[in-house]
Amino acid sequence: MRHVVTRQVVNAPVEDVFDRYTDVLSWNDWAGLGSVSVGRAGEPEPYGVGCVRVISTAGWRVEEEVTTFERPRAMGYRLVRGFPLKNHLGTVTFAPSPAGTEVTWSCRFDPTIPGLGGVLRILITGLFAQVLRRLARDVRRGPRGQPQPRTE
Repeated sequence: MRHVVTRQVVNAPVEDVFDRYTDVLSWNDWAGLGSVSVGRAGEPEPYGVGCVRVISTAGWRVEEEVTTFERPRAMGYRLVRGFPLKNHLGTVTFAPSPAGTEVTWSCRFDPTIPGLGGVLRILITGLFAQVLRRLARDVRRGPRGQPQPRTE
């Protein structure tokens, strides 16, 4: 089992950071991951528990299912499809800090191909760090309307 932990301080209130991060359709504007959509809405929150987030980029299709949604403190997910990983479980937490909000994105996973664990850990760490830096920049730009989820 491999572990990844990435942290980023965002200069904004916890509620604002949580709402922007969990608004999966806004990822199309700021995350830099390609096309992001909702394969299935969550209940009772559209982006909450049961929501399937679909990320398509460079020929890859990744599906993640939201497993926990505790506004404004935490969101958890599991990888349903994509990348050579199994048992991928992730958690993103949002905690008050003197500078605003500390976001911690962590996951654990097993590689499906022996010997790739170290390389995947490096790639995932870099990806998480990049997305959190982009989140911090986007939140500083200010609030936007909350789009309704679209389904595939």
